Amino acid sequence: IRKFAANDYSKAQKDRYRKGLPNLIYTNGLDFEFIRDGEAVDFVTIADLIGDIDPIKAARGGHTLGDELTMHYGLLPRANRCIFAINELPDLSGKIQVGLFNIMQEGDVQIKGYPIRLALDVALVFTANPEDYTARGKIVTPLKDRIGAEIQTHYPRTVELGMAITAQEAWVDRGELEVRTPEFMRELIERVAFEARTDRRIDKRSGVSQRLPISLLENVVSNAERRGIMRGERTVVPRVSDCYASLPAITGKLELEYEGELQGAETIAKDLVRRAAHRTFAARAEDVSPEQIDLVVAWFDGGGALRIGGDERTELCLSAFETVPGLVPLAAQVAGGSDHAGADLVSAAEL
Repeated sequence: IRKFAANDYSKAQKDRYRKGLPNLIYTNGLDFEFIRDGEAVDFVTIADLIGDIDPIKAARGGHTLGDELTMHYGLLPRANRCIFAINELPDLSGKIQVGLFNIMQEGDVQIKGYPIRLALDVALVFTANPEDYTARGKIVTPLKDRIGAEIQTHYPRTVELGMAITAQEAWVDRGELEVRTPEFMRELIERVAFEARTDRRIDKRSGVSQRLPISLLENVVSNAERRGIMRGERTVVPRVSDCYASLPAITGKLELEYEGELQGAETIAKDLVRRAAHRTFAARAEDVSPEQIDLVVAWFDGGGALRIGGDERTELCLSAFETVPGLVPLAAQVAGGSDHAGADLVSAAEL
């Protein structure tokens, strides 16, 4: 805890104690960083976590090193009556993990062999990725044996749940421009992750995390904002073309198998967007008559061609789409959840 925040932190702890609420102490096995005399330390030691003899305290107080008053208490003793969370547990060295044995088994801590036992009332919570996901470290077996319960999480099982998580975590309300993301665009972005998780060209052991649709949505919104600034539009609506402009948000989060490496991450990312768009349209066009779809397809099969840049103004795109028989009415049905504004129709027509 930085020195200037220590008083505020202690006050917050006391307030939570008076209200009967547990305190939460959070650290990270790899990225844990704290300030000691102005120096940032990016690794964890037994002295940091449990405690140690403090010769400075002994010298200032005139104590011998055998005096209990020279003890420096680490994070865990200070977390009494708290929930102590450690992220990325395998990144803690084995020696540090061994130091947690007595706390988890007996509920107390000893510092440097002192006969004083400090009974702790603390709940330890750990997080870790599966061992086959990363080779950075492992949880030592005796520590595993002392963990009371293991809760395994999983990827969202439904597109709706994934969309809710992405909407909660993504940064899209930025205040500069009014960004209106249609529901079908959010669904398309979420389906990119679902398609990737079932693609045999992508490594199943590494998986595809929920960060992919979160990053993709943020990048799609950013590209839509860029287009709005270029064209002087105050209200912007993301389009399918923005997904293709945001391919780096996909390729950077895929671990490919040998076949995927041969094809390339960008090719696979484009294919994922295409398949996600197809499934999104199929799910939203269940009530559309086949004749409406055939009318649009027949125009293109008959030699019709339409080329529109991804940065064109909404009015220009809409007038171009109106040249295709039946496309705009079909887009209005697909965009059923929107207010059928021109920008929404353009996005649905691209879909």
